[in-house]
Amino acid sequence: MRSTVEDDLLQTIRSGPFDVALQAAIQARGLTLETLQRRLRERRIHVSLSSLSYWRRGRTRPERADSLRAVRGLESILDLPRNSLITLLKPPDGRPAGTRSLDEIFPTPGALDLLDEIGERVDGRITCLSLHDRYVLGPDRDLLSAQTRAVLQAQRPGVDRWICLYQNEHGVLPTRKDASRCRFGRIRTDEASAIMATELLFDRPLARGETYLIEYGFGFTSPGPPDTEEGRGFRYPQHEYLLEIEFHPSAIPARCYRTWRPDGAARTAEETDLRLSSSHTVHVIEFGLQAGGYLGIGWEWE
Repeated sequence: MRSTVEDDLLQTIRSGPFDVALQAAIQARGLTLETLQRRLRERRIHVSLSSLSYWRRGRTRPERADSLRAVRGLESILDLPRNSLITLLKPPDGRPAGTRSLDEIFPTPGALDLLDEIGERVDGRITCLSLHDRYVLGPDRDLLSAQTRAVLQAQRPGVDRWICLYQNEHGVLPTRKDASRCRFGRIRTDEASAIMATELLFDRPLARGETYLIEYGFGFTSPGPPDTEEGRGFRYPQHEYLLEIEFHPSAIPARCYRTWRPDGAARTAEETDLRLSSSHTVHVIEFGLQAGGYLGIGWEWE
């Protein structure tokens, strides 16, 4: 015969949310996070104590494949019905339709760990209405700076930050950073993968529906990393995206072209030649981009 405690636990698990259900299960079984980590490790599932703590407190949610495998391990260790916790990880209400998980758009190992270290996500609480990425190349065909201008809109009251990830495919971390209309908060880096996770803090908490403009960027000590393509994958549907590349007058490419991939992990599905302007810049602008796709600009030097 089931106890009242067990009935209450099952009810909590059915109703959620995920963090409340996980906390209730941990308390009901009388296990510490260290014990959970050890038992997961025995199953060859590795997860940090900070991640377990953030999941339990609702500061972050498991999303990538390794994290979801850990959740299934927790279901077994905590003696919970199969899929009971996984079911609670469906995208929360208010997130745009067609949302992709972060590991689909940013599959590099370590990226989500950096976000977990920062410890706070803004998923579903703020959306990007307009996004402008601008990259500047130097005379040695190297990347000197990457700047972003974003118009954001709060979907819930009290939002006061934006979290971004930056990675250079050549394994070089930026040596400088700048921000306007916001300031840098916590920053975490993974030197092996050349990934930087940054927290951008607003001047004030936003009201629901309020828009906010921020600008931020990263730079490299010359010569920077070599570069032949820049672009962005989209986790959420994007209303407007402008991508601009500026070349040095003494290093003009032989060809520039727009690249599009409907799936960020797939091969390029489309290439369209672009004309360089008299100011040595090239750009693309798109409206109504679907989540999961990748839009970029590539170029050839010879």
